[in-house]
Amino acid sequence: MSSLLKMGGPLTSFIFAKSAQNIPIIAHQFGQSGPKVLILGGVHGDEIEGVIAANGLVQEFLSFFPSPLQMTLVPAFNIDGVLAKSRGNSRGVDLNRNLPTKDWSAEIKNPRYNPGPRALSEPENLALVDFIKNQSPKIIFSLHSWFPVLNVNGDCRPEAEVLSQLTGYKIDDNIGYPTPGCLGTYAGIERHSAVLTYEIERGLSAQEILKIHVPAILECLKTTETRFGKKP
Repeated sequence: MSSLLKMGGPLTSFIFAKSAQNIPIIAHQFGQSGPKVLILGGVHGDEIEGVIAANGLVQEFLSFFPSPLQMTLVPAFNIDGVLAKSRGNSRGVDLNRNLPTKDWSAEIKNPRYNPGPRALSEPENLALVDFIKNQSPKIIFSLHSWFPVLNVNGDCRPEAEVLSQLTGYKIDDNIGYPTPGCLGTYAGIERHSAVLTYEIERGLSAQEILKIHVPAILECLKTTETRFGKKP
């Protein structure tokens, strides 16, 4: 890790992992102590709305701190897919079906949901699992795009309720179809890091994302502070 600048609180940027194409996946860490929060954008590379929201948070976080939370933000987790505008990584693997959950299956029912040759076969997910095991984030926000919904796994309903009030999005414990090997199951159900999968409306303009969803996330994080944080 190498510190880049300090502005309203320490910011450290570092290489979170390297992709299947050996491209660095950059993360930004805000705060150096306190309960941990992880925010992921671009798990699916063709869902650019989540990448836009994640990048919009970077500038906002510079003035958001100091905070009782330590936040790690990865704007383009699936950098190979983001660059190729594809759902999967450069190997065609859906990173949100490749995690080592109890329900993981090698069956490929649809090429879009290719789980990979084995659970945790992809370098992106190896780094993610290592982070979750070592850092034990209280909550993970995974920024996607699809039909507007807030999918909750684990103890994150208070955050989802704030987002729902501000966006009008419904809260659902079930995304509506099987998702073996997904982050919500791996971290939110089988472990103790709650996962809020934020499905931003597909096709929403960057202007609307920055106007509506970035402020909603900032407001939501105040609830996380209240629940888990200790004031500096």
